[in-house]
Amino acid sequence: MFTKSIAGLATVLALALAPALADEIKPLTPTSVKGARTITVEEAKGLLDKKAASFFDTRSPLNFGKGHLPGATLIAYKEKSEFALDFDARQDSFDIARLPADKNATIVIHSDGPSGWKSYKATVLAAKAGYRDVLWMRDGYAGWTAKGLPVEQ
Repeated sequence: MFTKSIAGLATVLALALAPALADEIKPLTPTSVKGARTITVEEAKGLLDKKAASFFDTRSPLNFGKGHLPGATLIAYKEKSEFALDFDARQDSFDIARLPADKNATIVIHSDGPSGWKSYKATVLAAKAGYRDVLWMRDGYAGWTAKGLPVEQ
């Protein structure tokens, strides 16, 4: 009886912790995207200071509301596809129509950080859609705040 209770408890805990553990073992994103350029947090800050680019945050509305880069626009990327180079974008949702109409516009896309597949996937889709100056801030919001740079709430 006691053994069954322990086994049952272990199963319940494993199921309850599975989402948290999955986040812990989420693979890092690639370091580059074909058709886009990966930029550092410092490069992004320079563009922001010069107002030389539009910034797009692909995190959830909840995380965006907790803090975001000054002037960033939220375009939440809802992902169901795998964390893989050959992800199936048809499983995901991203409103690419919210990017600038001008495909020559400089756009910076970011999410959480190096494990932020949402921004990687959005960057891939923007480049495939014909945007010519797509910049991906791979270090994302985590890299931005780690440098003590300003955020808005």
